[in-house]
Amino acid sequence: MNIFRAADILLPQNSDYSKWSVVACDQYSSEPQYWEQAAAYVGDAPSTLKLIFPEAYLGEENADERIKTINATMRQYLADGIFAEYPDALIYVERTLSDGKTRRGIVGAIDLEKYDYSVGSQSAVRATEGTIVSRIPPRQRIRRNAPIELPHIIMLIDDREKKIVEGVTARKTELAKVYDFELMQDGGHIAGYILDDKAKTAVLRGLDKLEDKAGFEKKYGVKDKEVLVIAVGDGNHSLATAKACWEELKPTLTDEQRNTHPARFALAELGNLHDDSLEFEPIHRVVFGVDGDKIETALKAYYPQLSETDNGGQKITIVRGGIERAVYISDAPSNLAVGTLQKFLDDYLAENDGEIDYIHGADVVRSLAVADNSIGFIVDAMEKDDLFMTVIKDGALPRKTFSMGEAHDKRFYLEAKKI
Repeated sequence: MNIFRAADILLPQNSDYSKWSVVACDQYSSEPQYWEQAAAYVGDAPSTLKLIFPEAYLGEENADERIKTINATMRQYLADGIFAEYPDALIYVERTLSDGKTRRGIVGAIDLEKYDYSVGSQSAVRATEGTIVSRIPPRQRIRRNAPIELPHIIMLIDDREKKIVEGVTARKTELAKVYDFELMQDGGHIAGYILDDKAKTAVLRGLDKLEDKAGFEKKYGVKDKEVLVIAVGDGNHSLATAKACWEELKPTLTDEQRNTHPARFALAELGNLHDDSLEFEPIHRVVFGVDGDKIETALKAYYPQLSETDNGGQKITIVRGGIERAVYISDAPSNLAVGTLQKFLDDYLAENDGEIDYIHGADVVRSLAVADNSIGFIVDAMEKDDLFMTVIKDGALPRKTFSMGEAHDKRFYLEAKKI
């Protein structure tokens, strides 16, 4: 079993962890003030803030200089002994979220040879949402010359019996605690524990069972499908960037080097889809600059089976000018209503004027769809149990299908690994 494995994990020593750890770079991308406040709080202290490139600043003219500074700071931190290394380690993590619930996970390394983000992938590790390839090169520029990586990636397993991650929870008092602190800017609390050999063996054996082909086919009622062991929850473009950089490096290595090179393995947190803290929130759509009658007529033509009475099909609520009504699409092409809707919208907007926005909160959709030349579409939340089955049957979900929590509950940078 080498899909998910232990890694030589780096943690800061003699540092203020609350200043060290900062939220994922793709959060607050329209709120540079968040990052300014973080910088003011961190000051001169060692911090992951100085090792990442917040997306709020990606469009700045000095991007190349910022990347050079990031890489230089990484090298300086290594030279200055900022890090303590925990060899061949897995770290059990408990994160207290803003709603008081606790999210559990295990930090280790994903084998990038087992991950493929391309359309139609049948790899053991797969993206849950479509990968926008154009988003990878800017991230490659940051990672290409970086001596270390810091993950905000959260991976998911479908462990309905709650034995793998939760099995560690039951023994955490027997494990050595390596950090325990409050995260900055209302990020909640986090604690981490190094797995001992007994816990490590139990986790890896549990993951081995998820690879079993016969068990997989029985669990999902499928045939002629490759086993899906781990799905990407958050941070797919970061994982895709690691994969792209590995594919770029691989031709320069010998066969022996390819087996063990640290860049082949990407640090990530592995969680259980069935963790009680994990809630999927729907992401709705509003289209601006369109003729509402025209787009509704096109939707009916695109799906002739569409009905305004409940025919047992997938439900989509259309919102226009303060009025909303449900339509139902039977024999839908996607396992999810949001996928069925997105397929239509992609094709319609490829041939017609209009601009789509992805909205959290049905009330926001209602307020935006009051405006002339706008139309909103509200979809139900995706059930957690549908995630693996949908990816197995349909492949990666349409972009912006679901959200795993609010921005301040996203993963914070903390652990690192040499690459």
